[in-house]
Amino acid sequence: MPGAFDAVRGQATAVQTLVRALASGRVHHAYRFEGPDGVGKERAAFAFAQALVCRERPMLGCGECSACRRATTLSEEPPRVPLHPDVVLIERGLYPASVLGRTSPEVTGIGVEQVRRVVLARNAYPPHEAPALVFIFRAAHELTPSAANALLKTLEEPRAGTHFILLTDQPRRLLDTVRSRTLPIRFGPLPGAVLAELLAERGMSPDPAIVSAAAGSAARALALCEPERAAHREQFVSAVLAAMRAPDLGAALELAASGDHDRGTLGADLADLAQHFALEARRDAAGDERSTLRRASCHAEVTVALRSLERNTPPNLTLEALIARLRRQ
Repeated sequence: MPGAFDAVRGQATAVQTLVRALASGRVHHAYRFEGPDGVGKERAAFAFAQALVCRERPMLGCGECSACRRATTLSEEPPRVPLHPDVVLIERGLYPASVLGRTSPEVTGIGVEQVRRVVLARNAYPPHEAPALVFIFRAAHELTPSAANALLKTLEEPRAGTHFILLTDQPRRLLDTVRSRTLPIRFGPLPGAVLAELLAERGMSPDPAIVSAAAGSAARALALCEPERAAHREQFVSAVLAAMRAPDLGAALELAASGDHDRGTLGADLADLAQHFALEARRDAAGDERSTLRRASCHAEVTVALRSLERNTPPNLTLEALIARLRRQ
């Protein structure tokens, strides 16, 4: 009989840790699933939620009963949240401003209003129908300081049967007080063979170059194969390279001012750019050492830009500064 965790690929250690906790009945009340984006953290979180709410195979999850299906099926209308009333999803911008008592949607992070109105208000009551109540935080590092502080007491002393799962690929951005109250479960990059299998199952070519460029992330591998995303990636990389070769910073300023460079989209674009330089450096490694070093330096500069973006530097300034530094390489 299939189990809830069967769909989690390439994360045997993390899955075994969770399954052992479930089987022993010693499930921690707050977990922190940390690791790169697109390696199965969210899939494992929902499998864990299924195990906790399943009626057919309690503390294991069958993946097929009504409770399991509703735990992982999102509503068609916004906010797109699980149909099961005891599996609660938290994410920046997920809930409309009206639900949060705001006049504008969340933009910069998971705000204190979402914690108070969605988490604390729901946690005041027992589960509706399941043995457990499960909160899943996407990109938990986006909790604002006020939201994180509002969550602390509940995170440390929740109601019996309440569990928190915080997903993050940037655990150091979480407050130390949040990290100390959560048990880490680490997820590593997926093996290339697993990525190739996932691509093949979706009818996509498991091109070795794409598998390598994905750096262990299934989400990135799928994005690299998606025609529209691939076209956007090529356009952005080409624009940056043209700005690097331009006689002055005019092209850089124009690129930074064009398009909708919010923090999320620019982060994805910069990840594509970093991968471009990494692949170019790898190709040059057997030949031109000087070119290899230059590509490696460019890759390092993009990494610096990504960190700057994480520290809330405005996206347009991040891009301008990056191109200025790349022009000096």
